[in-house]
Amino acid sequence: MSTYTTLIIDDERLAREEVRRALEGYPEFEIVGEANNAEVAIGLIEKEQPDIIFLDIHMPEKSGFDLLEELGTVPEVVFTTAYDQYAVQAFEVNALDYLVKPLREERFAKTIEKVKLELQKKEEEQKVPLASHQKIFIKDGEKVYFIALAEISLIESMDNYARLYFGDKKAMIKRSLNQLEEKLDPNTFFRANRSQIINTEYIKEIHPYFNNKLQLVLTTGEKIELSSRQSVKFKKRNSL
Repeated sequence: MSTYTTLIIDDERLAREEVRRALEGYPEFEIVGEANNAEVAIGLIEKEQPDIIFLDIHMPEKSGFDLLEELGTVPEVVFTTAYDQYAVQAFEVNALDYLVKPLREERFAKTIEKVKLELQKKEEEQKVPLASHQKIFIKDGEKVYFIALAEISLIESMDNYARLYFGDKKAMIKRSLNQLEEKLDPNTFFRANRSQIINTEYIKEIHPYFNNKLQLVLTTGEKIELSSRQSVKFKKRNSL
């Protein structure tokens, strides 16, 4: 059974507890945090990268809608509110559902089924590698990029982040190399070692290295040492 990371965002403690109790009957939803305002929520979302958030609309200073506008990557959203007049606006921002408090068990169960279907659909889609010509959205701090995967020459692991190299630019995203490797086309991208993935279209030179390893020189100038295991894999992959 898949586990879906979940955040509860509401300025009222009792309202957060209500959502938490409602989720107790669904162990596949793992609550990884709570927030009582938009600023705290944004930090938690960037840190935890949750699959789903249960989000109140009316909060002090910034509403739930304001919060979503500030996010680079938006998780799936279920709005929870004491008011019913914002339903149309909620679905305009692609919310999965809109629950009016107090929560009703039967209505909540229908929401959970809808959420599970959508998250399972996303899981299946993520199993299919992205085509190299496909464009991706990258938000790194205040900078935003929309580039084709083919433009990325190198990806390096940086703790819980990955640094992408494209053209003369670099950008950080909160993804592990393992997560990225699963989504990238294996015909184009190759895991060089524990900390680097290369775009094979950017290989300029290949040199023998210590202990039967290989060293690759990219057209961008970087020298990449393949691990022993990946050197063997690279030779097999590119041989007749």
